[in-house]
Amino acid sequence: MAETVIVKIEKLVYGGDGLGRLPDGRAVFVPFVLPGELVQIELVEEKQRYARGLPVNWIETSPDRISPRCAHFGECGGCQYQHLDYANQLSLKEAILQDQFQRIAKIENPPLESIVPSPNPWNYRNYVQFHLGQQGEIGYVHVDGEHLLPITECHLPMGEINQLWPQIELGAESGVYRLGVRQDSYDAIMLIMEGEDPVAPDFSEDIPVSAVYTPPDARLTVLAGEDALTFEVLDRTFQVSARSFFQVNTPIAEKMIRHLVENLSLTPQTRALELYAGVGLFSAFIASQVEHLTAIESSGSACHDFATNLDDFENVTLYEAEVEEVVPALDFAPDVLILDPPRAGLSPAVHDAITRLNPEHIAYISCDPATLARDIKKITHNSYHLVSVTPFDMFPQTAHVETVVFLEKIENLSMILAK
Repeated sequence: MAETVIVKIEKLVYGGDGLGRLPDGRAVFVPFVLPGELVQIELVEEKQRYARGLPVNWIETSPDRISPRCAHFGECGGCQYQHLDYANQLSLKEAILQDQFQRIAKIENPPLESIVPSPNPWNYRNYVQFHLGQQGEIGYVHVDGEHLLPITECHLPMGEINQLWPQIELGAESGVYRLGVRQDSYDAIMLIMEGEDPVAPDFSEDIPVSAVYTPPDARLTVLAGEDALTFEVLDRTFQVSARSFFQVNTPIAEKMIRHLVENLSLTPQTRALELYAGVGLFSAFIASQVEHLTAIESSGSACHDFATNLDDFENVTLYEAEVEEVVPALDFAPDVLILDPPRAGLSPAVHDAITRLNPEHIAYISCDPATLARDIKKITHNSYHLVSVTPFDMFPQTAHVETVVFLEKIENLSMILAK
């Protein structure tokens, strides 16, 4: 048996773990615990400066602890906060976001606004991705990150998804190792099966669903129904193909769009540039208010959807390429720059492009507070003022948080103050 040790949990840190100290002074990170708790843990990873452990016994528990809704909480790597009521989850995410800005961005008092709660703390996900075991069993990655945890329940997917997934049977012979299930605004369902074999498995359905098979670096095969779903967002419809990314919490996505449009300085003379534009979820609401929008997106599937979703706009230019390939060649200066990068944040080439393009206003949409704070530190050092930081709870019960940040050129701010 691995070594066990008793630790006092000091606080929760970004990612959902609790922070404690080992007898030798090293930090130890432990999931599913709360500040103030005294916990016996099993050490599962030891490094020179820190360690990781899993809780095996609670000696003292926090008065804030509640009973989790899901039977798999404590083993599943999907949720981190089911042992906290929703109000405490929101407060915690605000505090962690502020900590990231203070420690990484070196901004002591960031202009942090109250977190925008999800209208539905449960059953909010319009898309969920399962992993499959060797015999076709459906599950999620275990909290140890090393093996599959077969599941019998999950309280995050929307209703139609939750009714369907327990009925899915994919044997070992299918070759499918990952299964996505997506539900659109009209309750249509799509199964997105991933496997290594370029040849699609046999498939039959007893209920009306769309199903596709998508091997790596090969053409997608439609097994049933359509290859795209339709989402309605603020009275606009969006086509979303099987391989395209789309925000998983539609009501929160609507709140983010409203916040973005209301706080950007958009006029009929504005030239806007959007990087990582996806299927055009933000673009559609920006294009209607500006002189011209230039968008860049690398995913072929997302670009196909973007072209469909913004077909009614004549003031939009879309580049299908990596952002780093296009921005150095742009020959115009945007008034407004919108960024919605992947979790890794901005590359040095994009930071260089921001310096060269010198936009008056920047809106940065982030799904990772750590890389966000890192990037904001670089941007603010380049003559930009941090105007506001607004977290949105896109992912209740988890440690993830979406954030919208607005920045403005310091010279613009000085002119406003002078007036």
